[in-house]
Amino acid sequence: MSFLKNIFNSSDSNEKQPTINWIPLTKIMQLDEIMNASNKKPVLIFKHSTRCGISRMALKNFERSFDIENEQLAIYLLDLIQFRTISNEIASKFNVQHQSPQAIVVYQEKVVYNDSHYGISVEAIKKAI
Repeated sequence: MSFLKNIFNSSDSNEKQPTINWIPLTKIMQLDEIMNASNKKPVLIFKHSTRCGISRMALKNFERSFDIENEQLAIYLLDLIQFRTISNEIASKFNVQHQSPQAIVVYQEKVVYNDSHYGISVEAIKKAI
C-alpha cells in the first residue's frame, strides 16, 4: 500500500494523521461488493489523483473535517492514476461524470451524493446518509 503511505505522509511532523479507515479500491470486482454493501450501509468512494495538488488539498480538507463513525459509512479510496480503469468503470456503473478529486456515496445501490474538488463536504455527506 505504498500509494496510501505517499498520500498520508507529510513533511509537517506536527500534522495529525488521519483517523479514516480507508479501504483501498484496487480491483474492479470491488465495485460489485460496494453495490451489495450499500444495501446495509452507505459506502463512500473517494477518487484521488496522486499527481494533483488540488486533489491532495481536497483529500486533506476532507480528512480534517471527517467525523462520521466507522459503523455508519464504509470508505474506499481510489488512486485513480494507478487504477484509471476502475475510475472509468465507476463513472459507467454509477452513472456519474468522472471528476478528480471526487466523492461518491452509494446507498441502497443508488448514488445519493456526488461532488468534486472543493465542493466535497463532510456535512453534505452526513445529510445524504
